[in-house]
Amino acid sequence: MKPFLNFCALCCFIGIFRLPLEYYTFLRILISIGALLVLYNTLSFKQHYLSIIFLVILILFNPVFPIYLYRKSLWIPVDIITGILFLLINFLEKPIQKKEEETTEETSKQSLSIHQRSPSRDRIINPKQPKED
Repeated sequence: MKPFLNFCALCCFIGIFRLPLEYYTFLRILISIGALLVLYNTLSFKQHYLSIIFLVILILFNPVFPIYLYRKSLWIPVDIITGILFLLINFLEKPIQKKEEETTEETSKQSLSIHQRSPSRDRIINPKQPKED
């Protein structure tokens, strides 16, 4: 997924230049697919603030019901911000996965230590406590 998100960011940065209309149609489709992937991942990790941001990107770049800003000067900042967001999500995704791996390792270590400390079944426990005077 990382190479695809890098490709999305690169295409956004290329979209700053004057290119044929077909490229911008391709860009809309590509960014919509990338935003859907990021939206799915952020919702599964319960990162709602990133989900809202990429939902806005999905709405802005959707190819089915396109939003036309009609001026290139308005699309340039949108393309730059979108490219930066795709790069940021690439770098933010790495610590999230590491944290998830660390928590699974910690739980497996804790479960081992709990089982090692538990008393054996043959231990006899006196239910009556001696009375202290």
